[in-house]
Amino acid sequence: MDSLTQIVLGAAVGEAVLGRKIGNKAMLYGAIAGTIPDLDVLSAFFTDKVTALEMHRGFTHSIFFSVLFAPIFAFIVTRYEKYKNLRDWSWLFFWAFITHPILDAQTTWGTQLFWPLDIRLAFKNVFVVDPLYTLPFIVFLVLAMRQKKESKKRRFYNNLGLIISSSYLALTLVLKGISYQTFTKELAEQHIQYKEIETKPTPLNTVLWTANVETENAFLIGHSSFFDKNPIEFSSYPKNHELLGNLIHQPKMQRMIAISKGWYTINKKEGVLYFNDLRFGALSIKPNAENFVFKYKIEIDANGVPFFIEEPKEKSDGKKLLSELWERIKGN
Repeated sequence: MDSLTQIVLGAAVGEAVLGRKIGNKAMLYGAIAGTIPDLDVLSAFFTDKVTALEMHRGFTHSIFFSVLFAPIFAFIVTRYEKYKNLRDWSWLFFWAFITHPILDAQTTWGTQLFWPLDIRLAFKNVFVVDPLYTLPFIVFLVLAMRQKKESKKRRFYNNLGLIISSSYLALTLVLKGISYQTFTKELAEQHIQYKEIETKPTPLNTVLWTANVETENAFLIGHSSFFDKNPIEFSSYPKNHELLGNLIHQPKMQRMIAISKGWYTINKKEGVLYFNDLRFGALSIKPNAENFVFKYKIEIDANGVPFFIEEPKEKSDGKKLLSELWERIKGN
């Protein structure tokens, strides 16, 4: 999830663990701890693109990291804080650390919660930024913050924020199940034969959902709002995997394919190959949109090793997407 949401979640968890004893400092340390797992993004400055993608939401988002580093950070804090209980500080850091990847596991990218096992949990039931999850959470956290640390209202507001946000996540799983049934029914009615289907919400909401559908030679992408009255329209994207030629056997290419879970297309423009990760769709929900969120230019060095350069995104595309989402949510 986005950094603000992780800060809010970490603060609420910190308050739940240690708020009665140290007041708002529990929220402060919880907020800090809630952002620490995302420091793995710094790997992009020291490694190539493929390695950085592999490391993202890996070790720092694991149970192993939470168990190992919680007491270490607790020990550091007790060196200068007046409250010296190592066990309590360890619990604060552990729960702030572990709830971060659990929340991230609800998104499309997912997390390697069981690192070093090569298992990435990705339930795809919320978008990485979801105001319906974050905004109520912030409101209750602010209300709790304004109360004295011994106040019952303080615990009530904080617990209410945690309960409502968690209930919303549970609801999104139900909505995902409903959307899945809608898509599979529509595919059957349109007599579309497919190998695999994955559904996820579109940006900033859980009313409009999108499906990636794998067929023999192409991927289909369709959108479905709970307010739709007409059949779903699917856009077809040829896989074009054959354009890679012998590059497909290169270890780095295989790693990139593994990162995308096989949901990728290749296109060629002016003699240059591009790798499109379809899991995150395009910066448009119009049919046959090709401005993919994650599109990589493939460059090949003298030794035949591919390198991936992420294509920059246009701010104007983001603004257009918001407008398209608002219209499409209303139904087709």
